Amino acid sequence: MAGHSKWANIQHRKGRQDEKRGKAWTRVIREIMVAARQGGGDPAANPRLRLAIDKAKAVNLPADTIKRNIDKATGNLEGVNYEEIRYEGYGIGGAAIIVDCMTDNRVRTVAEVRHAFSKHGGNLGTEGSVAFQFKHCGQFVFAPGAPGVTEDKVMEVALEAGAEDVIAGDDGSIEVLCAPAEFEAVKAALAAAGLNAELAEVTMRAENTVALAGDDAERMQKLLDVIEDLDDVQGVYHNAEL
Repeated sequence: MAGHSKWANIQHRKGRQDEKRGKAWTRVIREIMVAARQGGGDPAANPRLRLAIDKAKAVNLPADTIKRNIDKATGNLEGVNYEEIRYEGYGIGGAAIIVDCMTDNRVRTVAEVRHAFSKHGGNLGTEGSVAFQFKHCGQFVFAPGAPGVTEDKVMEVALEAGAEDVIAGDDGSIEVLCAPAEFEAVKAALAAAGLNAELAEVTMRAENTVALAGDDAERMQKLLDVIEDLDDVQGVYHNAEL
């Protein structure tokens, strides 16, 4: 991601996510259920479930709700079965978009996603059509000028903990990338060193970006908003610099 606007884009994305907190509980509940069904209900033995529980706590999901949905997923209570589906497509100016969904009705979900793309100037693509433009990784981003945060300190702690790369942005931000499996170890090491990232997540990170401005940027944002607002959508990743 281009250094000069990386931080601005991350702030923008975080702001949009914060506006959509109403959907946050639904999303983390589905993530908990899928993680527990696939890897078991014991967080100590299931890294994906641990991460889902951390997300749930971050949006103040009650502990009994977390437990109840783990029980549903592992068969101790009757519940809905969700499956994961990924859609890929193109937005304004050929920008690449990945849409991760969890659904109990695949036919409904693909119809809604396709409609959102076609109505707002995008095109739903085939599997693999844009995924090669993204890297599945753990990502930590430190704000420009964050107190006590220097590139040398971040690099020393992160690389020692198993990170793959530390990138200094032109805007003064610092980005740490790691394999998804190393996310928890790197997160714990950074926290122990007093290095608190503004953003810490396992994500699909765009390898290259498409710059959009003016009307094109507005149309792209509208398309992304419509997709993110769909009930079955868990996450949306794109390579547009707005």
